[in-house]
Amino acid sequence: MQHKHFIIMISAILTLLLAVSSFAAVPPLPLPNVSLNIGGAADQGKAATVVQLLLILTVLSLAPAILLMLTSFTRILIVLSLLRHALGTQQMPSNQIVIGLALFLTFFIMAPVWQQVNEEALKPYYEDRITGEEAFSLASVPIKNFMLKQTREKDIALFVNISKEKRPEKPMDISLPVLIPAFVISELKTAFQIGFLIFLPFFIIDIAVSSILLSMGMMMLPPVMISLPFKLLLFVLVDGWYLIVESLVRSFK
Repeated sequence: MQHKHFIIMISAILTLLLAVSSFAAVPPLPLPNVSLNIGGAADQGKAATVVQLLLILTVLSLAPAILLMLTSFTRILIVLSLLRHALGTQQMPSNQIVIGLALFLTFFIMAPVWQQVNEEALKPYYEDRITGEEAFSLASVPIKNFMLKQTREKDIALFVNISKEKRPEKPMDISLPVLIPAFVISELKTAFQIGFLIFLPFFIIDIAVSSILLSMGMMMLPPVMISLPFKLLLFVLVDGWYLIVESLVRSFK
């Protein structure tokens, strides 16, 4: 028995040595030579192209913030979220559905603005008819017009006073660092005003159901379980999604 174990051990050692020798016999893989040369650009246009590429990548990284701050996305998303809380459906519709609907409504509302930006700024810039600075100035005009229609003068005056800038002679003289935060807080106020109006009918249903349950002595029964079907029924009967979407889109006209 010991002799058998000795033979097995010797066989395993020989197999291991053969494997190591065969592995050592394999020639090493050739590695490519990598060199990095830093020198002056032969053409200044190449350096300008690199800078433009970096700027484009920076803008793309800030695209979510731009979408939130400069468009109708903020108001739509807050209203839809408040609607879900008013119905009391917890996570239905899910966050993906709410955000997706808000995005597509934003695309629909902002389509005329983006089309104007494309026609007046992007196309001439791609055709080398204007410079990057001129393209930015032309692109900011329709965006400013959109934000100015939705921004209250009180909010603009607040940030003009805080920034201590010179009082603009006309609305288009307002700088973007002043207009963007003013637009955002105006959107927040408008969204909460719409949300308050949405909450009212559902709040009345909750009060009525709670009063009925209390008068019947059913204190251990959660009122939400009884009021939720009635709120869903009311929302369906009045075609709530149609009314909410129509009100949101028309609020930007």
